[in-house]
This record gives sequence, C-alpha cells and structure tokens, in this order.
Amino acid sequence: MSKRPITVYAAAALEAAEGAAAAGFGVYTGVETAAGTAADPVSAIGVTVLALVGGLAMLGCARGLLRADQWSRAPTVLTQLFALPVAWSLWQSDRPGIAVPMGVAAVLALIAVLSPPSTAWLVHDPGDDPGDDPARTDRDEGGRDGDGAGTRPRSTG
Repeated sequence: MSKRPITVYAAAALEAAEGAAAAGFGVYTGVETAAGTAADPVSAIGVTVLALVGGLAMLGCARGLLRADQWSRAPTVLTQLFALPVAWSLWQSDRPGIAVPMGVAAVLALIAVLSPPSTAWLVHDPGDDPGDDPARTDRDEGGRDGDGAGTRPRSTG
C-alpha cells in the first residue's frame, strides 16, 4: 500500500487539534497559576503539567500516525476513549460549547483511526512492499535500516 489514506490524515489532524488544545489549556493554567489567580495553586500546577504532557504526547501520536508508526494507533484510540467521558462530564456541567466539539472530535477520530483503510495502512508489514513509501524502511527484527537484512519474504498464501 503506497498512498496514505484520507482517514489517516483525518485521525492525525483530529489528534493534533486535541493535542494543541490540551497544550494550550496547560499554558493557560500555567500562566494563571504563575500570576496568582488560580483558586487552588497546587491543583493548578498538577493540571498544568498533565495538560502540557498530555498535549505534547497527543501531538506525538498525530505525527506517528502520519509516519505509519504502529505504536501510535493504540494511544490515539485511548486518548479518544478518555475524551468521551470528559466530554460527557462537561455536557452535564452545562458546558456544551466545549463538550460538543470534544465529543464530536473524539467520535470522528475513533472512526477514522479504526477504519479499514487506516488499519490496513498502519498495520501494513514494511517487508511486504519495501519502497512503497519513503517514510517507511525495510526494518524488521535484527535488521538495520536500508540494508535488506531482516526483511521477511513476501507470503504467497
């Protein structure tokens, strides 16, 4: 498979948007804490750290999706599954302006990352078609990038 499916672009874009929002929220709470306006500074520091680390991790997952890194799929799914109860909680707290976009983004990202084209592209064995995608290498257990060692023969059955 040589062409990145649109569903991978969509999942990566949604994951990146959520990651940027989380990191932005972390910056916002950090500034409020530093300015002394946070109601509970200890909790605000924890929220700041979690939001920044989580946002940066989500941005890393989005990059991993675009690079076809298989590791990026599971954390992307998990972040979306965590976003759904948060969106529900925000909905129950009368915050539909945040809850609806978060819930919609989470559902769409789950659909995109778990769709058959995304799954096929993300779990595609690089040994099957080396050279299909320049972002991929023919790396396998024990092999080094680009030397052909460690590539698996193509199965015929």
